[in-house]
Amino acid sequence: MSYLVLARKYRPKNFLEMVGQSHVVQALSNALTRQRLHHAYLFTGTRGVGKTTISRILAKSLNCVGTDGQGGITATPCGVCMACTDIDSGRFVDYTELDAASNRGVDEIAQLLEQAVYKPVVGRFKVFMIDEVHMLTNTAFNAMLKTLEEPPEYLKFVLATTDPQKVPATVLSRCLQFNLRPMAPETILEHLQHVLGIENVPSEPQALRLLARAARGSMRDALSLTDQAIAFGSGALLEPSVRLMLGSVDRSYVFRLIDALACGDGRAVVETSEALRVNGLSAASTLEEMTTVLQRMAVLQAVPGMLARSVETDEETDPEASQTARLAQSLPADETQLLYSLCLHGRGELGLAPDEYAALTMVLLRLLAFKPAGFKPSVAIPETVALKTGGAAEPGKKPEHLHEAVPAVSAHEVEAVSGVSPAGEAIPAKTGSIEVLNTLEDQSNSALTAPESIALESKELSADVKVSSNLNDVWAALVSQLVASEAVKSMSRELALQSQLVAMRSASWTLRVESPSLTSPANIDKLQMAIRAAQLDAGAVAVELIVEVGPVTDTPSRRNQALARQRQAQAEALVQNDPFVQDMIANWGGSIVPGSIKYTANAGAEKAKTI
Repeated sequence: MSYLVLARKYRPKNFLEMVGQSHVVQALSNALTRQRLHHAYLFTGTRGVGKTTISRILAKSLNCVGTDGQGGITATPCGVCMACTDIDSGRFVDYTELDAASNRGVDEIAQLLEQAVYKPVVGRFKVFMIDEVHMLTNTAFNAMLKTLEEPPEYLKFVLATTDPQKVPATVLSRCLQFNLRPMAPETILEHLQHVLGIENVPSEPQALRLLARAARGSMRDALSLTDQAIAFGSGALLEPSVRLMLGSVDRSYVFRLIDALACGDGRAVVETSEALRVNGLSAASTLEEMTTVLQRMAVLQAVPGMLARSVETDEETDPEASQTARLAQSLPADETQLLYSLCLHGRGELGLAPDEYAALTMVLLRLLAFKPAGFKPSVAIPETVALKTGGAAEPGKKPEHLHEAVPAVSAHEVEAVSGVSPAGEAIPAKTGSIEVLNTLEDQSNSALTAPESIALESKELSADVKVSSNLNDVWAALVSQLVASEAVKSMSRELALQSQLVAMRSASWTLRVESPSLTSPANIDKLQMAIRAAQLDAGAVAVELIVEVGPVTDTPSRRNQALARQRQAQAEALVQNDPFVQDMIANWGGSIVPGSIKYTANAGAEKAKTI
């Protein structure tokens, strides 16, 4: 007896056996039960998701007569009557399948429609199933329009296509359309475990996981790959043999690459890429696996509440979950997004390079080129703290070395930011606005005598944290003003949000930013023009911006993120401490879904809501 492949042996015979298409099954089952039947159905979806299978089950449901021969239209065909067995075997005279890919002309459609005038021979309904209907010519579509719109009551049309965009709107409007979705890897994995359990084939969970991913949403592809893997592994599905058969890259290489990129270790990146070359592993598969891991990392970073739950629930079924969670904490969210984009677009570059492994290396090293300077800034940071104060100063004149080494902030500015001038006069409380900045500069030039100014500056500069903190307050308020008025947009907005004001002189301000990609002259000019425009309204002298690359400790962006986290925590606490919520949890077995509480602001009032 010839061997029957798994994809045909385990093809569903009724709606109960259908996997992963519950939305279509539910609609058709209800329609059959209530006998609210349409005359034409259109099933769309990628290959191997069940379009032809559902068509055959629908034909059986329409023509089944039951085990006693007295049955009617049903959502659960018996599978043993003549109509059911003949449709399963492909010899039912009233069920016609036409492959439009090879019968796409008007003549073939005309021959099919000639049969429509005859009533069913043995069944209750005559069913015409046209597969890959989008391959029909325009003339063929036009020939079937009238019959498709008003067929005889005993005739049902079932159309199937993988490309509904090519089906004319006149045909779509005459059909009841169902979109069959690609199946999730988890759904395919569960079905493979069920099939292999019946077949008594030993398997490893990770091997089945690889097959489920390789199927790309198609159950037929998954079963075909399983057949191939059984033959390749001599009757057993083991991870090493399945990985070798598929040419898949071991996730350990992927984790090693992401670790190296997170640490900025170019040597490790190049060595790992060379190891992939030596072992003959696919460069395209490497980038594909990296995008999968990075996508999971991005989800964990965007929804922190899922981090612990993901590791807790997935570690037994997926041993790589803990590794993914660890990397999600080690790589910044913006670098994760950048690396994902580079890997996604890098796959298209592999075919353009003379050596795909060299192209892979270049794609990975590209992240290091855009990586923030971090621990080693590419531009030297000027000294702003250490001062030499030896020798007496002449009245009204600062020592020459102090004039050169003094940073852009002084004691006058520190006190002025808090709302009191060095002379004891109150200044506007609009901290961080252009008016405050002007007041700082004016008072620092005239309020104190030179010896007092030098002493105060030396004293305050020794407390660098205090000086920096007040500058950060000023800069954060100014950036907030520019962003709110939409004076800065796009990359210049990002430069303002991600930079730190480290020095402020009357004619020049020094900003520090981690990412060198933000320091383009165009971005600096746009931000400088926005600040100057705001200064013109306040009557101040236009300033020049100096942007250096280096580590930052306090930026408007970080403050916004901290404020968002604080408000989110307050929103969660507000919901969790609500008496009604506590009563639902204590007495009714309720629970708060992680990640369902979101902070929102409505008409100036801060609120918490659950989704």
